[in-house]
Amino acid sequence: MRQKERYEGIIAWFSEHMPVAESELNYRNTFELLVAVILSAQCTDKRVNMTTPALFEAFPTPEALAAVTPEELFPYIRSISYPNNKAKNLVAMARMLCSEFGGEVPSDIESMMRLPGVGRKTANVVGAVIWGKEVMPVDTHVFRVSARIGLTTAAKTPRQTELQLEKNIPSHLLPIAHHWLILHGRYTCTARKPKCHECGIAHWCKSAPKNNE
Repeated sequence: MRQKERYEGIIAWFSEHMPVAESELNYRNTFELLVAVILSAQCTDKRVNMTTPALFEAFPTPEALAAVTPEELFPYIRSISYPNNKAKNLVAMARMLCSEFGGEVPSDIESMMRLPGVGRKTANVVGAVIWGKEVMPVDTHVFRVSARIGLTTAAKTPRQTELQLEKNIPSHLLPIAHHWLILHGRYTCTARKPKCHECGIAHWCKSAPKNNE
């Protein structure tokens, strides 16, 4: 199967069967989404969503978060992976938002990446979700699924995966395609035991049992 045919088939299937695909993180504004995405690194969205209600009630704005120490923030995120580092990054991020960006999350990806704790994936997620930027955030699900089903070839890093996907997926579909791949990896194409028997895109997948020649 040619790569072009694989992309076309998979995109067509998701467009029909998953016309709405959104982040599973709970948030009410751009600042809350940024905090939630930072917390979600190497942690499940479910765990983050259990943690953020009390966190956002205590620190609803960048100014409120900037006014505390990492030690004061720690108890609110202790159940999240790497809470010490994330507490330091969140407080530093809030302080930079206040000192350099007027308390507003910048819409520019490169500017967002200057914030402590914000890498390319995090900035791309916020950019795609809030502003519909035509970028492809690559997390562990996107990285794994793209390689497994054959959308990427010999991609060794998230950046390589990002570039290959952005080259082959129509730019206007990138924000939703990110969610297609995440949700597919979370619920169907799972890491240890993919559910190939119930997978709607198995016909185009290079790793599906019947296609693995």
